[in-house]
Amino acid sequence: MDSKFKNKVAVVTGGALGIGRCLAQEFAKKGARIAFIDKNKDAGEENLKIIKEMGADAIFFCGDISEEVVLKEFTQKVVEHYNKIDFLINNACISKKGILEPCSYEDFNYVLKVGVTAPYYLTQLFLPYFSSSASVVNIASTRAFMSQPNTESYTAAKGGIISLTHAMAVSLSGRVRVNSVSPGWIDTGKYYDKDYVPDYSKADQIQHPSGRVGIPMDIVRAVFFLCDPENSFVNGENITVDGGMTKLMIYSGDEGWSLDV
Repeated sequence: MDSKFKNKVAVVTGGALGIGRCLAQEFAKKGARIAFIDKNKDAGEENLKIIKEMGADAIFFCGDISEEVVLKEFTQKVVEHYNKIDFLINNACISKKGILEPCSYEDFNYVLKVGVTAPYYLTQLFLPYFSSSASVVNIASTRAFMSQPNTESYTAAKGGIISLTHAMAVSLSGRVRVNSVSPGWIDTGKYYDKDYVPDYSKADQIQHPSGRVGIPMDIVRAVFFLCDPENSFVNGENITVDGGMTKLMIYSGDEGWSLDV
């Protein structure tokens, strides 16, 4: 166990599957106490069982973070159980696609509630309970600065969370550090199906200067870096973890060089 994280309280949104599932489990391995929320009840309870079998103290709250009452109830449960928060990882988001679908008014705003409003409001609700070395880490995405067609709902939310990150870092100066991580292509298959076996083409790999597709642990390591109080001079920053994909220009014959999106 890592003494920097032992007995610390880590709160993770969207912690039932994918990157959030990996984050919750890895914090537990470091000796942290875990609270996570997700609207997927079965997957959440399964992950809770896995974490408790590690010997960790953990709670799972089933609910939709787009709803104000859910955020308040979750906060109350965490505070009643742990009485403090050391790390808040705003991981949850969803895509309802975009303008070509088209994504409806209600669906677009639902994504913004999950991806931007909930991180803001949870930070506000937890503010009186953050420890002196507390850290908020928002999970953004490279979609905030490189797009694909029909991704407006998700892209807008991820652009918003990056802006929210530096705004809150300034407002909460001296109280809580706030940073974000922008994953690129992260293969989360293993954290949906334990028997998952990836199958990548050469093109999948070479579009990353690092020569491979990302895995959830790549994001976990960045989150741990930002949560580490020894890295307290990193504040209001966004760290891109994408194998260099957003920096790569590809040659497309007669069309010349272009950004690989």
